[in-house]
Amino acid sequence: PARSGLGTSSSFTVGLINAINAMKGLQTSKDDLAKQAIYIEQEVLKENVGSQDQILAAFGGFNKIDFNADDSFNITPVIINKDLTDKLQDHMLLFFTGLSRYASDIAKDKIANIKNNFRELTLMKEMVNEGLSILHRPSDPIKDLGKLLHESWKLKRSLSTKVSTPQIDEIYETGIKAGAIGGKILGAGGGGFILFFAAPENHNKIRDRLKNLVHVAFNFDNTGSKIVVYEPNGFK
Repeated sequence: PARSGLGTSSSFTVGLINAINAMKGLQTSKDDLAKQAIYIEQEVLKENVGSQDQILAAFGGFNKIDFNADDSFNITPVIINKDLTDKLQDHMLLFFTGLSRYASDIAKDKIANIKNNFRELTLMKEMVNEGLSILHRPSDPIKDLGKLLHESWKLKRSLSTKVSTPQIDEIYETGIKAGAIGGKILGAGGGGFILFFAAPENHNKIRDRLKNLVHVAFNFDNTGSKIVVYEPNGFK
């Protein structure tokens, strides 16, 4: 659904650009797909949105994104084995809160508070390398990653009064009390989807406690936007 924090607007934009270019006989690189989508959302539509959604929709997979001062970006693939990927998948639960919001409005509020939130933003940036370190640790990293997710959510909700609501806080606390290690509202905040990180044996209990919400099964994507069918001479 729209306005849900799943990056639907960016995914749609990336997919539309890819399809239109293919109709013109153009093969577009993932890098160019992301850049064109960022330009359309930020410069043409004048939305207060970041650039990560467009990049991830274009590239797919696990990636570290470095944003540079000149508005360029660098992509570093995060290589993890299938066993760990499956374990990550098995520890995640996604629910739709039933609340929708305009991400641009929340992002605008965050932007206005950047100077006041410098400490929190710095800590969140440092969590990127901490998360990568956990993923590449030879011992079982799963529980530590859940704890890091919990800490990052506490920082994120402090960036703006619009990130969370009493209803969202109640949902999150219910999930934690039912056995989740960590979690977060996806996207800008204010509603949409909430993700929990929990041991598989606690999933039934969490789903039961949050039975008034819609549980949504999902899988990781490793390819990003792609043309599924291409007929250069058109369909007959």
